[in-house]
Amino acid sequence: MIESVDSNFEQPFDAEQQLKALHKISVILSRTLNMEETLQQLLCCLHELAGMQFGMVTLYDEDRQGMLVQALHGANPEVIRDASKIKYRINEGILGNVQAKGETQVIVKVSQDPRFLDRLSLYDYDLPLICVPLGRGSEYSGVLAAQPVNANLSELAAKTRFLEMVANLILQTLQLSNSVQKEKQELQNRNDNLQLKVDSQSGGFDSMVGSTAVMRQIFETVNQVAKFDTTVLIRGESGTGKELIAGAIAYQSQRKNEPFIKLNCAALPDNLLESELFGHEKGAFTGAVKMRKGRFELADGGTLFLDEIGEISASFQAKLLRILQEGEFERVGGHETIKVNVRIIAATNRPLEQEVQNGHFRQDLYYRLNVMPINLPPLRERLEDLPDLARFLVNKLAKHQGRTLKISSGAIRLLMGHNWPGNIRELENCLERASVMSESGLIDRDVVMINQNSMMPSSQVYQQELNQGGDATG
Repeated sequence: MIESVDSNFEQPFDAEQQLKALHKISVILSRTLNMEETLQQLLCCLHELAGMQFGMVTLYDEDRQGMLVQALHGANPEVIRDASKIKYRINEGILGNVQAKGETQVIVKVSQDPRFLDRLSLYDYDLPLICVPLGRGSEYSGVLAAQPVNANLSELAAKTRFLEMVANLILQTLQLSNSVQKEKQELQNRNDNLQLKVDSQSGGFDSMVGSTAVMRQIFETVNQVAKFDTTVLIRGESGTGKELIAGAIAYQSQRKNEPFIKLNCAALPDNLLESELFGHEKGAFTGAVKMRKGRFELADGGTLFLDEIGEISASFQAKLLRILQEGEFERVGGHETIKVNVRIIAATNRPLEQEVQNGHFRQDLYYRLNVMPINLPPLRERLEDLPDLARFLVNKLAKHQGRTLKISSGAIRLLMGHNWPGNIRELENCLERASVMSESGLIDRDVVMINQNSMMPSSQVYQQELNQGGDATG
């Protein structure tokens, strides 16, 4: 709290008083980057500790082609409110002149300077006025102005130098504040762009195609499950789109603005899997040169997708069960218990029920994961979706390759005769090969290369076309 002084400010404005005021001002400027609040407190300090009343800060606004009042002290609320509407043009009045020349100007007696506009009806005409430029030639420009509370001319030079020091401090704080705001905006823009990119790749139904009854049911289930933090187990053969479903749930949930972290459990041995999921402390093992957070910590507040959960060993299943039950763990080589709030979505292509019966998968972990199961059908059981899937994938390839691609009805009929053991992933790979082989951009039968051993009997293909109501069009 700034101590109050007599309005006549009879204290000598010596070096001690200047240091006292500068210290207080530096504390104010370091307290917050809320410039409106900071400038208001600073002007109050000028009055209370430096004997300089009616402090005002103006900044040049390029859009409005003039200086606008940013802060004003010592006036009644109505004057302060109206001050925000006042604009000083370059070379207009004493403030505009200081702004244009970038030089400090001191009026010994306000009434004797015809440039003084008195738009605020605030200043004492019998007292001096000091106007100091802010940041000439820099990103910011404006004026700091204040009026000594008395006409002691012997202190005028000292107060002018003091006000110039204060103006320099204000400019540095303005630049720092602007730099912080720019960095925050850049980070926000980068985050928004990354979020859009992730969303477009795996964040919603735009990346999933299907109009069959079973797929409509799955989409409805995803919509419902996304509303809650229930653990989800996505079942299906390899290549059926389990990661897309996980992404759709995560990005439609209440945690959509929090991290969505993924890990393929089949890709790592137990010792690396533990470090990846739980993190490790510095020196926990050879090569652990610094502390590293695991996927659970990174996903705190968000969603963790554990793909190929059926591949983890029995010994590691017990460690995973603990964190699913308690929400806590220790980093590898650490003793501190860390608590996290993470939603789990798991996926597997293994028949976990059979794995439990064979003793390869813990029954308690199975029940912990299998709260809300979603079963994805293989492509061969939803071939009615293949024409739309093929066109969607061809459009995706066209964007990636930067050219126009189309697929013919003949190529689609050929694709319809395949069993697709690799499901949608196999279909996408097949179409990518075909697009590479197509110089014209038309994917026809002659560039489609699929395993002939997996072709369906022609009678079955014919029946599927009848079920569709005729040929699939390109």
